[in-house]
Amino acid sequence: MPELPEVEIVRQSLNKKIKQKKVKKVIIRNRNLRLKIPSNFITYFLNKKIIKVGRFSKYLIIYLPEENYCLIHLGMSGTLHVVKNKSVNKYTNTSFYNSPFLPKKHNHVELVFENFKIIYNDPRRFGFFQLIKNNTDLIKRFNHLGPEPFDKNFNLDYVYNFFKNKNKDIKNFLLDQKLVSGIGNIYASEILYLSKVNPFKKVKLLSKKECQKIIINSRKILLKAISKGGSSIRDFKDTSGLKGGFQNEFKVYQQEGELCKNKGCSDFIKKKITSNRSTFFCDSCQK
Repeated sequence: MPELPEVEIVRQSLNKKIKQKKVKKVIIRNRNLRLKIPSNFITYFLNKKIIKVGRFSKYLIIYLPEENYCLIHLGMSGTLHVVKNKSVNKYTNTSFYNSPFLPKKHNHVELVFENFKIIYNDPRRFGFFQLIKNNTDLIKRFNHLGPEPFDKNFNLDYVYNFFKNKNKDIKNFLLDQKLVSGIGNIYASEILYLSKVNPFKKVKLLSKKECQKIIINSRKILLKAISKGGSSIRDFKDTSGLKGGFQNEFKVYQQEGELCKNKGCSDFIKKKITSNRSTFFCDSCQK
């Protein structure tokens, strides 16, 4: 599943392409995604100019006229493809997940503009589109989620108090979107390695210094991932023919059996599977 940096890369690609562009036609081939596409979906978009594309956590937000919004969540396998009219489209995918080319099957939604179209492809159909009718409802929609790592509210007082007397381990808490929004499995392992905190340490045992390290390194890792174009786990390219580069920066993720990269450490990176998720860590460095 795409994490915050990968969704941000999609946002940047989409915003560059569709901002201030008018939708000429809407085609829905399959309404049955994780949430059924509502009957008024076409009226939200048809002949409307896209104001901009925003993002919160792992959600894309299409800003429409009259304070209307459309949320897009890519789920496990959703991708958005830019297909140009009357030209060869070598790479169409706005992200680095799944095929870099537009697949022939599972193209559920098309937004048609003057010289190109945006196509939503999703083989597993866990993604969704959701219409929001005003700004108040948009804010309410995210009430159940914690702040993003870049938010000023994701600070030491907030984190330390959130952890107080709780028995869950820190890795699981970083994946808990109620604490902080947008961090997934890849970046949680990298953040904790950089912070030198054991992923299985109970949060009630974390010191303020360790909490502060986690906050700072959450921002550092995610910003670096965004600057590198996200993580391209497989050899796929985006619409510009570029690959995500953060996978070249991995210190622990998918590094099982490799020598720890911390200076002076002679231990090897280990992997442990809990709740069907792989956690990568160094026993010596992460206490």
